[in-house]
Amino acid sequence: MSGSDARKWWALVAIAASVLVVGLDLTVLSLALPVLAAQLHASTTDLQWFSAAYSLVLAAALLPAGLLGDRMGRKKLLLIALVLFGAASAACAFSTTSAELIAARAVLGLGAAAIFPMSIAVLPVMFTEEERPRAIAVVMGATFIGYPVGPLLGGWLLDNFWWGSVFLINVPVVVLALVAVVLLMPESHGARSTSIDIPGIAASSAGLASLTYGLIKAGQDGWGDAVAVATMLAGAAVLAGFVAWERWITGRKQPLIQLELFRSAGFTWGTALTTFVSFAMFGILFAIPQYFQEVLGFDSFGSGLRMLSLIVGMVAGMLTGTRLQTARSKDGEPAKAAPMGARPLVTVGFAVMAAALAVGAATRVTSGTGLAVGWMIAAGLGLGLAMPAAMNVALGALSAERSGSGSALITALRQVGATIGVAVLGTVLLSAYRSQLSLGHLPAAAADTVRSSVAGGVAVARAAHSADLLVMVRTAYVHGQDIMLLVCAVIALASAVLALIFLPRRAATAPAAATAPAGPAAAAAAPDVAALAGDGTARPVASGPGSGDNQGHERDRHR
Repeated sequence: MSGSDARKWWALVAIAASVLVVGLDLTVLSLALPVLAAQLHASTTDLQWFSAAYSLVLAAALLPAGLLGDRMGRKKLLLIALVLFGAASAACAFSTTSAELIAARAVLGLGAAAIFPMSIAVLPVMFTEEERPRAIAVVMGATFIGYPVGPLLGGWLLDNFWWGSVFLINVPVVVLALVAVVLLMPESHGARSTSIDIPGIAASSAGLASLTYGLIKAGQDGWGDAVAVATMLAGAAVLAGFVAWERWITGRKQPLIQLELFRSAGFTWGTALTTFVSFAMFGILFAIPQYFQEVLGFDSFGSGLRMLSLIVGMVAGMLTGTRLQTARSKDGEPAKAAPMGARPLVTVGFAVMAAALAVGAATRVTSGTGLAVGWMIAAGLGLGLAMPAAMNVALGALSAERSGSGSALITALRQVGATIGVAVLGTVLLSAYRSQLSLGHLPAAAADTVRSSVAGGVAVARAAHSADLLVMVRTAYVHGQDIMLLVCAVIALASAVLALIFLPRRAATAPAAATAPAGPAAAAAAPDVAALAGDGTARPVASGPGSGDNQGHERDRHR
């Protein structure tokens, strides 16, 4: 491996670390909520806003962050975002009131809004088409590793240190990521036009924030809540107006997003299927930790340890998928077999996930850890096959000059999809759980606590020393979990069918639908660099229009 190749792959490690620290922060917060309620005298509303403040700012800032990265430089914006995230993590750790923590969480969301899309945006710029599947697998793997590792790390920290340590642990990881990004990552930027789509930024931010808030509130208070319905409808209306505005402004000024990307089947279905992956996997990430803790009786550390089985399967799937997607040659000889396209990989991955989730839906209250670990390994295998391949197809439709805004659009759609998953599947689980409860013999307050969650039900049963109530609560939760996993299995199966019908066989390479119109601005919009030469200088290697020698010829032609 040459020096430039080594630098490139070490830079990818820095990108993965940036994504991992964001994922860890998301998972450790849920563990810290009971301690935060006691230490900061936080109300239930405060606890909800610890999470909501982050999610709302993240949703509102995603699309503007993508455009800003294209204009000012993706490396520069990633560095600023990491500094912001590290400083906000420290502010969270040393917060003394609920208001301070909510404000710090909002700043964390702002940093994450740039980290997520920039981490994806640099992949088409830094890596060739053949290398991209491996690079995507590394970044996607780092995203999902945070889910089981977070409870492990957070549980250990809460058991041995004060609650602020779960936020402060982000700081050294951020420092390491900063050093690696500064030393190893090349700078790249896209179109630097003078126009800024201010109305588009305002409309997209307001619409995504309103829709996200409505979905969060619906998940907490029910789909009949008037405020939840009103904010969801308002957000949808604003986003519809945003799309109309972007369609009108295209061709007149540089829009915030490229609607023509949706003419590409690769972008449309690659993005949709990565969203469906997150939606289907929510059943595991949300329900199974509660199953391990409240039904089987493990602590947070034990639950996280068993959740690592998902990572085992995911790593196996990613290694298999990237090997099948990459045609390698030895000693300069042609590869023995052509690389496998995305369509069969994504289809098989979703089918494996569907089968695994269906097995999980057969769980009973008497089932042991072995069943859960087994089907989670299989689900992780399907995830590892489907997610990187689908993401590679979506990224293949992005032009180098707008990879930041394109990646932000992919991230925004996935974020909305994940929020919908939390609200819809959480409601399915809770409704099925409550349908199995018979609490007429309990006082009203205790019955409400049992209905609120399985953790509340287990606490009431133990306080009352009622073995019958404990069995009822656990049986009801397993029933709700089974129904939700069955819904997830149906989603995964439907996604397999959609992938088989609509997904292109192979990822596109800088298609015309994704590139800016030809002209001086388009020529100048090409990336500064896709890899580093051995002497540390920059050289573009991205394939397609606007890169390499074609880029230089285009500039010469317009002089």
